[in-house]
Amino acid sequence: MKKSIKCLLLSAGLGTRLRPLTLEIPKCLVEINNKPLLEHWLDKLEMINVDNVLINTHYLSEKVDKFLDSQQNRSIKINKFYEQKLYGTAGTLIKNYNFFLNSICIMIHSDNFTNMNLLDLLNAHQERPSNCLITMLTFKTNDPKSCGIVETDKRGIVQYFHEKVSDPPGDIANGAIYVFEDDFLNWLIKNHQNAKDFSKEVIPYLLGNIYTFHTDMHYIDIGTNKKLKEARLISQKQD
Repeated sequence: MKKSIKCLLLSAGLGTRLRPLTLEIPKCLVEINNKPLLEHWLDKLEMINVDNVLINTHYLSEKVDKFLDSQQNRSIKINKFYEQKLYGTAGTLIKNYNFFLNSICIMIHSDNFTNMNLLDLLNAHQERPSNCLITMLTFKTNDPKSCGIVETDKRGIVQYFHEKVSDPPGDIANGAIYVFEDDFLNWLIKNHQNAKDFSKEVIPYLLGNIYTFHTDMHYIDIGTNKKLKEARLISQKQD
């Protein structure tokens, strides 16, 4: 029986670095080429036949809800998870552990923009070494201090991870998109069920068991107005 594909699309962030833009618009609905970031991601997920997506909300949740209600005619089933208080990137996954069981799972931060095809990442996950519990997307960054920097062996397995350090040892960054299945979920619940931050409280305990897929396509964290402008320029050129 073929496994279903499910996605956790993290969308609850406050977007403080994008203010004043995000005083009235949640970061996940900031537009690139007249299309909200969430819509870009829903399009990508439909292209690879994702069955279910879980979208967490918090800041300006009523606006995210209104947008998602307008997307209900899609082939992908959209599920919402409101967080009265933020659970964190790992905490949200743990709270919804049962939702993702028996599936191929993709966890994505919706405040990123890319023109890559997620199918390439899924295919890489299927070919991962048997000891690897998750597959991580990586990309080359021009601002290593603002990213989690990875060092891999020749097989593409993460050996060292440096989360936003002042003197990073390279420019290959964690794209914060992960693919995993039950073996990882069970490990997470057994060993780190109280974790909140995925990068700080989960990844350091998985070194040697994280496979990477590197993309040479554009990949931008829409965390600042400068990065947002860069993403908009790239999107315009593509059209």
